[in-house]
Amino acid sequence: QVQLVESGGGLVQAGGSLRLSCAASGTVFSIIEMEWYRQAPEKQRELVATITSSGSTNYIDSVKGRFTFFRDNAKNTMYLQMNSLRPEDTADYVCSALVDIGGGSTWYGSGPGTQVTVSS
Repeated sequence: QVQLVESGGGLVQAGGSLRLSCAASGTVFSIIEMEWYRQAPEKQRELVATITSSGSTNYIDSVKGRFTFFRDNAKNTMYLQMNSLRPEDTADYVCSALVDIGGGSTWYGSGPGTQVTVSS
């Protein structure tokens, strides 16, 4: 079993910063790919950023230049540094990871996620 635990959400004023973290524990041989999703009230869930095992990242256009996705392989932890936050970034953020559990790989999600609220 693999568990993903998030932390770092909260309330911040527009222009501020937050750093989300997502730590994987359990039977983790390696983490192949990681993703951050977000879902705002009455909006569709959207994939915010991805990072591969080699460190290659992709972002949706609305966060490019403001968000940075990076990982610490030794700690099986990924981070989403969010700068210059805007009210439209307000959402529940969820991490997911494709994990090599030995003999195969499986996607895991963090469950309820962490709330980010940006006030104007």
